[in-house]
Parts: sequence; structure tokens; C-alpha cells
Amino acid sequence: MARQFFVIFGCLALGEFIVWATGIKLPSSIIGMLLLTLFLKLGWVKLGWVERLSQLLIANLGFFFVPPGVALILYLDLIKAQWFPIVTATVVSTLLVLVVTGQMHQLVIKFERRLMAMDLLHHRAHAQKMKKVLEETEEVEAMEEAERIELDKALLGQDKITKKEEK
Repeated sequence: MARQFFVIFGCLALGEFIVWATGIKLPSSIIGMLLLTLFLKLGWVKLGWVERLSQLLIANLGFFFVPPGVALILYLDLIKAQWFPIVTATVVSTLLVLVVTGQMHQLVIKFERRLMAMDLLHHRAHAQKMKKVLEETEEVEAMEEAERIELDKALLGQDKITKKEEK
């Protein structure tokens, strides 16, 4: 469990350091999660190292909404004064996210269809090549069989093939 705390809170601390060093306007927790994701993808951190603690944190996720809720109550007079810009920003950003997500989904579907069509064409071309190779192989095998029969007959002294033997 100590390793899990070290890895997760180490990524959070690294995110804090990046925010402090660069002055970037992103929450350090987001940067820490991105770093943890990167480390997992690169294989520097194994999933088993953080899985149990991550499941515990997700199971108790509701508790993490209490401090922001209290902060909302503390700034209620500011929210009352600025309610229109807040609601406008919320509605516009929600609609923007819906539109962009829908457009991206459509692009992904088109891209997948093109890939599937290209894959199908590739498989058809490969199948045709394999069919041609198979036909050529059968012809070669038939020729080899005929040569083997001729060789066997020559070895047995039956150089001349009669019409009856061919049938």
C-alpha cells in the first residue's frame, strides 16, 4: 500500500512542481493524473502498483465533492452577483462540447469505414494472389507428377507410352 501512495502522490507532487516551475494555469491534480497515465502507458508504473488505492479512491469519490461544495457556499454572494455569466458560460460550453464530440464521432466513424474498406480491398487482392499462387502450384505439381511418371517409366524401360496407358 505504501508503494501505491508513493506513486499516486508522487505524480501529484510532480504535477505541483510543474505548475510551480512553469506557472502553467492547469490544476496540479490534472497534470499529476496525466503524468500517471503517461507512466502507465510507458510501462514505468505497473497497474498493480496503483490499482487497489485507485479503487479505494474511486469508491469514496463522493467525499471529494464536499470541499468544493463548501467553497460554493462561502462564495454564494459572488455567485449571486455573477450568475448570468456563470450560467451563460455553462450552457455555451456544454453545447460546444456536445457539438465537438458529435463531429469527432462522425469523423471517427468515417475514418473507420475507410479503413475497413481499405482492409477489405487488401484482403480481396491478397485472396486473388493466393488463388493464383495455388493454381500455379497445382499446375507445377501436375507437371512434376508427369515428369516423375516419365522418369519411373524410363527407369523401368518403358520409354514409349501407349495410348492405352495414358487413359
